[in-house]
Amino acid sequence: MPVIQKSNFHPPVILRNGHIQTIYPSLFRKVYGVQYQRERLETPDGDFLDLDWSIKGNKRLVILSHGLEGNTYRAYMLGMVKALNTAGWDALAWNFRGCSGEPNRLVRSYHSGDTDDLETVIHHAQAKRQWDQIALIGFSMGGNITLKYLGEREKNHPKEIAGVVTLSVPVDLESSAYQLARGVNRIYMIRFLRMLRKKIQIKSQLFPDLISLDGFEQIKSFKEFDDRYTAPIHGFKDAKDYWTQSSSKQFIPSITVPTLLINAKNDPFLSPECYPIHEAE
Repeated sequence: MPVIQKSNFHPPVILRNGHIQTIYPSLFRKVYGVQYQRERLETPDGDFLDLDWSIKGNKRLVILSHGLEGNTYRAYMLGMVKALNTAGWDALAWNFRGCSGEPNRLVRSYHSGDTDDLETVIHHAQAKRQWDQIALIGFSMGGNITLKYLGEREKNHPKEIAGVVTLSVPVDLESSAYQLARGVNRIYMIRFLRMLRKKIQIKSQLFPDLISLDGFEQIKSFKEFDDRYTAPIHGFKDAKDYWTQSSSKQFIPSITVPTLLINAKNDPFLSPECYPIHEAE
């Protein structure tokens, strides 16, 4: 797989800083003109996924997966859907469990290695219509899930999947978690933890016998949160076990579909281990 280490991309002067590039679009970017048709998909385990379709009558489909605590209405998702429709692709943007504005039904939620839900969405899209081609796009956590899905399945995936693009992917979850706990990067971690805490509070009300808030306010890092909640709820031993099993880096050599992974060198979310040059070569 070719590796492009010298890019000719030059951002505007005011956006040269990686933090500005991260924060500015989330605050000020507006995307208009995308009209979704929502569909609720029942999952095999009794939960649901909310899917947002943008159908223009094309024979090619892109399935988009958002990032941690994102949803289908984030500007980066809407912008990509709009661009894809313009380029002759229909789009299916799906919300992870509990990310569509309504709590999911089960005590479990979503996590960085949960490829089963992506597979459920892909198979549902296939059943809805015969597509000539299907492509996958994943952002951040959604990119990790996408890469892991393809590497796990190797050649055992739908033949219609013709290509993949993933962006800003923390392919090494452990080092990325510690990267976000350092210095100014903590502002991102604190924001994510604030959103995750709100969901855990809701879960504790729905499942008081399964979710405890004892010591809840002392959780100050992803490691503490994943040790306390993400790992045990989803069947992992602890945060390290969760990160180790769920990181997509180890699965990249097994991917058989043409795949483009785009990780900016100044991405504040990514550690040096998140640039899988050796695995891609």
